[in-house]
Amino acid sequence: MGLYSQIPLTIVRRSTTLLQKSQQWHPIRTILTYNSSSYCYESGGEERGGRLGFSRACTIFQVNGQKMGFGLRRSICDSRGGETRESMDYDVVIVGAGPAGLAAAIRLKQLSVDKQKDVSVCVVEKGAEVGAHILSGNVFEPRALDELFPNWKKQGVISFSFALHEEWKAMAPLHVPAVEDKFWLLSEKHAYSLPSPFNNHGNYVISLSQLVRWLGVKAEELGVEIYPGFAASEVLYDDTGHRVVGVATNDMGIVKDGSRKSNYQQGMELRGRLTLLAEGCRGSLSQEVINKFALRQQVDAQHQTYALGIKEVWEVEQHKHQPGFVLHTLGWPLKMKTYGGSFLYHMDNLQVAVGLVVALDYVNPYLSPYEEFQRLKHHPSIRPLLEGGRVVQYGARTLNEGGFQSIPKTIFPGGALIGCAAGFLNVPKIKGSHTAMKSGMLAAETAFRELSSIDKEPTMEEYYTALKSSWIWEELKSARNYRPAFKYGLIPGLAISAVEYYITKGRLPWTLSHGRPDHEALEPADMHTPIVYPKPDGIISFDILTSLYRSSTNHEHDQPAHLRLRDSRIPEKVNLARFAGPESRYCPARVYEYVAGEDNRLRLQINAQNCLHCKACDVKDPAQNIKWTVPEGGGGPGYSVM
Repeated sequence: MGLYSQIPLTIVRRSTTLLQKSQQWHPIRTILTYNSSSYCYESGGEERGGRLGFSRACTIFQVNGQKMGFGLRRSICDSRGGETRESMDYDVVIVGAGPAGLAAAIRLKQLSVDKQKDVSVCVVEKGAEVGAHILSGNVFEPRALDELFPNWKKQGVISFSFALHEEWKAMAPLHVPAVEDKFWLLSEKHAYSLPSPFNNHGNYVISLSQLVRWLGVKAEELGVEIYPGFAASEVLYDDTGHRVVGVATNDMGIVKDGSRKSNYQQGMELRGRLTLLAEGCRGSLSQEVINKFALRQQVDAQHQTYALGIKEVWEVEQHKHQPGFVLHTLGWPLKMKTYGGSFLYHMDNLQVAVGLVVALDYVNPYLSPYEEFQRLKHHPSIRPLLEGGRVVQYGARTLNEGGFQSIPKTIFPGGALIGCAAGFLNVPKIKGSHTAMKSGMLAAETAFRELSSIDKEPTMEEYYTALKSSWIWEELKSARNYRPAFKYGLIPGLAISAVEYYITKGRLPWTLSHGRPDHEALEPADMHTPIVYPKPDGIISFDILTSLYRSSTNHEHDQPAHLRLRDSRIPEKVNLARFAGPESRYCPARVYEYVAGEDNRLRLQINAQNCLHCKACDVKDPAQNIKWTVPEGGGGPGYSVM
C-alpha cells in the first residue's frame, strides 16, 4: 500500500480514524465487508484477537481537502468468544446488490440528503464483489436511470472504488447506443427476416455487471454500506414470528462433515427496521417469505414461469464488429413447441454478446439448453461472425417470464420484494433492469416516509399502492398476454402476439393464463427419443467444463453442499427411472452427474463447486426435491462483462 501502510490506525466498530501528524486526515465514512480469512492485527501496541465477522475496512477520507479512497484488509476481532451471534442495526437492510437493490439504496440516501434526515442503509451481496453474480442480455432502457440520476451522462470521475478495490471512472458504462434492430426466424440452414417488434431507439447495449458496479460506486459515494462476500442465508423474525426484522449471514469455515476449520467465523445478524429483498430471480429468502406470508394467494397471482438464459461474450474480428447492432431470433435450434430464442448484441471493445434463452416449461427430458446453445452458434448466419474470434466469458441465469399475472403481493410485515425477486421482467421487450430499478426506487420512497415517522412501526403498504400506479404496472399489464400465448406453440404464439402488438396494443379484454408449472411440464423419457448432440469443435462450440472455466466460478471445495436433496432416494427412483436423469442436462455447469458405482448402479453425484447460481435446478426438478441454498459468501461466478 505504499504511503498508506505507514498510517497508524485505530479501528472500532463501524468507524475508522486515520491519524498522521504531518497531514490533516478527515474520515468521512467506513465500508466494512466480509472475507473468510480472519486474522488478528496490532493497533497502538494492543493486540486484537478473536472474531467479529468483518475483515475489510474501506474508508473515504480527505487529505488536505482532497477526497481520496483507501482500502485496508484487516480483521476486526472480538475475543469475547461464545456462540451468541453478533448483530448490527440499520434502518434498512437490502439483500442483493443488483439493479433493484442498489437503486433502492441510492434513492434512500438521496432522500436522506434532500430532507436532511439520516437513514442508515446496508446492502449485503453474496458475490465476491459487486457485479460478480450479475448476468443479463442486455439492451438497457435508461428510463429509471434517468429518474435516479437525471445528469448521469455528465458525471465526473472519482479515484477509487471501495467495494471493488480499484480505480473506477464514474462515467456510467452506457457507451453504445442501439442503432439497428433485426428479427429473424431460423430454420436449420436459413434465416428469414421478420418485421421487428423491438424498438430500441434510445436504448444502450451494455454489460449489466459493469453498470451494477458503477451503481455500487455511486451508492458508496452517498454513504451506503455495501458488504460484498456476505451470503444472507436466514430471514430473521420478531418474537411473534410474523414480522421480518432483518437477515443473518451463514457461518464460514465449516467443512462437509459439519466440523469447524481454524478460520471458522460465525454468521452476523443484520437487523433492519425494514428489509428489502432484491435477490433476483428465485432468491432463496424471497421464496421463503412468498410462501410464509402466502403472497401469491393474497392477490390471486398465477404461479411464476421461468426460462434459462445461457450467454457468452465474444471478442470478434474488427471488420465484423458493428457497435449497437441488435439481433433477436426465434425458431431453430428449438422445436416448435419449445418457447425460446437467441440474441446477439454488438457491445463496445470488439465484444459481442451471444446467447440462447430456453423456457423451462419444455417437455422433452432429453433436451439440454447448453447443447442447444452450442448448436445455435453453428448456424450458417451466426458462425461467420464468431469465426476468428475468442470467448471472453461464459455464464447462465434463470429469468422470470410470468409477467403481470404472476406478480405476488410485493409487501410483507417488515419489508418488501423488489426487482426480479418479485418478477418485473417485460417478456416481449426482453427487458427487466429498468423495471427492477424503478421498483427499488418506489420502495425506497415508501421506506423513507415510513422511517420518518417515529410514532408507528414502519410498513411498506404504500409501496404496493405506488407500484400499481406506476409505469411498471402499466407496461407489464399491456404485455401480459405475449408469453402465455406461446403455450400453444410457436406459430399460434406469433399470431396472438402480432394481434396484441399491432392491433389491440395490449388492450385485449382478457388475460391468458400460464400452463402447468415448469417442474410439472416434463414428459416421461419413454415418450421421447434421446437427442444426440454433435461433439464440440473447440472453436465455435465447447464442452461444459471449458465454458465453466470462463465463468471464473469458485467455491470452497470442502464446505457443505449448498444444493440439498430433500429425499436422497428420489433421484434414482423418480428422476432417473422416469425422466432419464434430466438434471444432468438442464444444468449448464455439470453440477449433477449420474455416476456408476462399484456395483454398476447409477447414483447422483452433486458437484456443488461448479454451481453458477443460475437456479435452474430449483425450478425444473420434477419432484421439487432440490433445495438451492446459499454457499459461503464470495463463492460462485466472477462475472465482469456479463
